[in-house]
Amino acid sequence: MNLAKFVMLLFSIAALLSMISIGYAIAIGSIVSIIASIVALIAVMGIGFGMKRKFREKGLL
Repeated sequence: MNLAKFVMLLFSIAALLSMISIGYAIAIGSIVSIIASIVALIAVMGIGFGMKRKFREKGLL
């Protein structure tokens, strides 16, 4: 596994944990946690897709 795929794996795990935290925040009923989890998910997914585009342009994927 090259470095680019390892980085993408870390982004996918971070996105998964953000999705899990949304469910947990709903379960405990914290509106602030729900909003923070959604913002974190959007940020992680956005950065991840941006990195994927850069890796593709460099021919690493």
